[in-house]
Amino acid sequence: MRGTIRWVSTAPATAQHLNDLVRLRRVRDRIDREYAQPLDVEALARGAHMSAGHLSREFRRAYGESPYAYLMTRRIERAMSLLRRGDLSVTEVCFAVGCSSLGTFSTRFTELVGVPPSVYRREHAGVTEGMPSCVAKQVTRPVRNREARTAQPHLA
Repeated sequence: MRGTIRWVSTAPATAQHLNDLVRLRRVRDRIDREYAQPLDVEALARGAHMSAGHLSREFRRAYGESPYAYLMTRRIERAMSLLRRGDLSVTEVCFAVGCSSLGTFSTRFTELVGVPPSVYRREHAGVTEGMPSCVAKQVTRPVRNREARTAQPHLA
């Protein structure tokens, strides 16, 4: 009987957890699609029928970063691609990826990539030319500073 009570008490929690995971995946997919649009956690939470706090906690638990950090990573990835093409200025790239502040964009870009956008543009122009896009995306994906610091001991 004890096992039965335990099973019954955890079943609704498991169903709710799976339901939340489906909603979180939809939020992540929306961020991937609409990264250049003005998105904020409150709007994402409303779309997922969750509170902003619950969305942030569950998103971090599922994906290892907050919805805002995930959004900024997508924006920076796209910015890296546009900067490698070399036909847009840093300011144009900033606004094209959905950032409204050049200062915030440059700070976040430098934090994730390790160099300012202007330096990245100058040093990485044409680097992925001739490379399949699926490989280029993997090779050029930004690594957060804390991830880089964690990974370094494993490289030795």
